[in-house]
This record gives sequence, C-alpha cells and structure tokens, in this order.
Amino acid sequence: MSTTPLPGIGVQYDLTTREDRHISVVAHRDGTRTVNVYQAEDPDACAQSLHLTGPESASMIDALMPAHHSPNVLHTTDLGLVAERVELSTHSHWNGRVLGETRMRTDTGASIVAVLRRSAAIPSPAPDFRLAGGDTLIVIGTREGIEAAAAILGQE
Repeated sequence: MSTTPLPGIGVQYDLTTREDRHISVVAHRDGTRTVNVYQAEDPDACAQSLHLTGPESASMIDALMPAHHSPNVLHTTDLGLVAERVELSTHSHWNGRVLGETRMRTDTGASIVAVLRRSAAIPSPAPDFRLAGGDTLIVIGTREGIEAAAAILGQE
C-alpha cells in the first residue's frame, strides 16, 4: 500500500489486490472517505467511486475487521474527537523547529500525541521535541482543531 498526502484534502491510500485490482481510499479532513475501484483492464480508469460519511466509514471498518474493537479502546468519534495523521513537509516552516514553538494545543486545542519518523514511533513528544520534514504527526482533537492544526503545520 502507498500513501499520498493531499494538501488541503487529506490522504490517499492506494493498494493493488492479489488479483491485480487497483483500489484507493481518500481520507478527507472532514472525516468522510471516498473509495475508488479501478477497471481491471485499465488500472488508471475509475470504474466505481463511493463517498462515505464518517459513520458509514466506521460501519465499513466494523464489517471488514469486526475483531478490531476492544472494550479498552476509546472510541473518540462518539465524544466528538477525531485522530488524524498530518505529514510535515520538508518545506514546512516547522522543519527543524521544536514542537512547543507551534503553540498547537494553545492555539487549536488539538494535541500531537505521537510522531512517526521513518520506522520509529515517538509517543507523547515533549515541547522540546525537534520536528523534521517527513514526520507524520498523530493529532487528536475536534474536527475544527485538527483543521487548524493541519493549516499551522502546512505553513511554508
């Protein structure tokens, strides 16, 4: 599977099935998802596109992976919170700066709860954690807070 950030839109996930079928899912910043299935004869030609709301996406996940739930997992969407991955561009204003300088929690109410860097995960990064282009930040907050956080992190 490959991942492509779509600035201002979300993230696109592409995969090719064992039967050589191309499928993509666009995870929009507003919580909706678009599932695209491409023609077998032409993997660049979309045969079917399906737009799902946040709750419909959650139902789809339940159908595909019914065992993914645990009674100890916090279902943030029920509380009005969402978690999203935000990739930090190498051209970002924040590349090489410390996390505290972003004033993320103060200005947006959203929190960066982890940073994915290469093959490592850094949970609960401290304010003196130095950000790097290519980092994927796990941000949790309201939909509006995450939108604001993505706009701050996208500054060049």
